Amino acid sequence: MTTAQLIDGNALSKQLREDVAARTTALKARGITPGLAVVLVGENPASQVYVRNKVKACQDAGLHSVLEKFDVSMTEAELLARVDALNNDPTIHGILVQLPLPAHIDAHKVIEAISPAKDVDGFHVASAGALMVGRPGFWPCTPYGCMKMLESIGYSLRGKHAVVIGRSNIVGKPMALMLLQQNATVTICHSATPDLKAMTLQADVIVAAVGKRNVLTADMVKPGAVVLDVGMNRNDEGKLCGDVDFAGVSQVASHITPVPGGVGPMTITMLLVNTLEAAEREST
Repeated sequence: MTTAQLIDGNALSKQLREDVAARTTALKARGITPGLAVVLVGENPASQVYVRNKVKACQDAGLHSVLEKFDVSMTEAELLARVDALNNDPTIHGILVQLPLPAHIDAHKVIEAISPAKDVDGFHVASAGALMVGRPGFWPCTPYGCMKMLESIGYSLRGKHAVVIGRSNIVGKPMALMLLQQNATVTICHSATPDLKAMTLQADVIVAAVGKRNVLTADMVKPGAVVLDVGMNRNDEGKLCGDVDFAGVSQVASHITPVPGGVGPMTITMLLVNTLEAAEREST
């Protein structure tokens, strides 16, 4: 019996996607169809699933979506030329290059080649800088989705202590900055943090984003805390699970996100929101 309330990512996603569809219809009435180009190099099976889901979500919301698949032998120069062409394509408002890229291609160089105005993944240095200084830009989709989940339960972060476990450029660091922007006191923990439990026990909000099973257990959570689980792992039975010991932590937390059906669906939804906003910005 869980005592924590579930923050349902599927339900919230549905609501947000309906809003995206309505705003897309309004843009189309003015002759603009928001367009997303998804670029996939190689045959990574997980990437193929993600890419398919992203393209389908776009189409369902009425956005124009282009999937460009290239052989693993594609050179870095060829990919950079393709990104440049998409930068100059007026029907494309967002460009997403699916990571990881093959080893012979420098992912950082490719991401930096994307125009910041079309960087709907929010990974460009210009996007990171905009988030850092509080200027308009594109927020990375996963932490942005987490913020929407907190908003959906009417949670005010002002004066709260938020602990982020993980320091990646994709989730941990941007997550910390977004929480800070909402006046939370933020602690970032990682593999070199000597006493993780001492930190998490102080937290009103915990975001677990390390990709490691059971990194957060019930004895590490203070009663009533809000727990967002960004992890995507497999348990011994091969079932999807997160970074949080869900069964235990849901007895202590006030709100918790499930895996699957929590943060995952929100990531693609925020990609749609960013693509729509890119088109809206260009049309003003």
